[in-house]
Amino acid sequence: MASGSTVVWTGASSGIGRRATAEVLRRYPDVHLLILVRGGRGPQLASDLASETGNPHVSAVSCDLASFADIRAAAFAIGRQVDAGQIPPLRGYVGNAGLMSSARTPDGFDTTFAVNVLANYLLLRLLLPRFEPPARLIVVGSDVHFADFRHNLGMVPRLEWNGTEAAARPGADQATGSWPARMRTYARSKLGVIYLVHALSRRAPDGIDVYTYNPGAVPGTGLNREAPPAAQRGYQVMVRGLCLTPFATGLEKASVLLAQAAAGPRPGPTGSYVDRGKVMRSSPASYDLAREDELWDAAGRLCGLDTAGDADEKAQPSS
Repeated sequence: MASGSTVVWTGASSGIGRRATAEVLRRYPDVHLLILVRGGRGPQLASDLASETGNPHVSAVSCDLASFADIRAAAFAIGRQVDAGQIPPLRGYVGNAGLMSSARTPDGFDTTFAVNVLANYLLLRLLLPRFEPPARLIVVGSDVHFADFRHNLGMVPRLEWNGTEAAARPGADQATGSWPARMRTYARSKLGVIYLVHALSRRAPDGIDVYTYNPGAVPGTGLNREAPPAAQRGYQVMVRGLCLTPFATGLEKASVLLAQAAAGPRPGPTGSYVDRGKVMRSSPASYDLAREDELWDAAGRLCGLDTAGDADEKAQPSS
């Protein structure tokens, strides 16, 4: 990562994101972190990170990733800060925010898919003209997209991909509030993340690298905190089982590896699936050019962007 660079970061409030942002501030003092935080908690979190690490190069913009209007407003605010010289040029992005929820967004979409996929799509489309090469864009994925016994001990139901619009609509699975349905929806969203990364890597200007980053199964992230008690117990059973396999990662190690992926040496060729610091193959189903292009175009329609000719719109203030 070049010195005097800004990295935009989502999901910095807790878990891997909270620790990884502190690692970036400690290890890469020339990087400015711009964290997107829901509500009014951003300035306090930025202050806490600066105090904890002794590095003042951190600031915050308010953004609820479940709201397209909030995302547009945040992208506009970031662009305004860049234009005013208040922050260094944009050269990094880490889309770490992720959740598992059966709620609907204000725009009427499944919250899991909207936050895990559409929010990254919209932010990256709006900010893409602002990134200066060399730049590195990372969206955090997950082993769950394999939906197989080897990676998930059979706890993730078999996946079907019926298109982006179907995945984005509430009730894509029957009995949406059940544990299997929640896991299937979450896993489908992480498969969508890889399609997004592949599609963007083919459209981004030269010098702008795009990656999916898999931290492995990490206990203690609070991913399923919105689920009912039975679903939370099921998730903990899966995570405890995965801790006995090579697919688990401790919270501290996962945080250090994510920080290195964000601001350290180039992880690998653009479009790569980076599994805990190493370029690996993602699932066979994740390599599908038609699905990648369909997701790119459909996400553009859902987010209200023009995809004709892949013209990228500069962020505009929300009305």
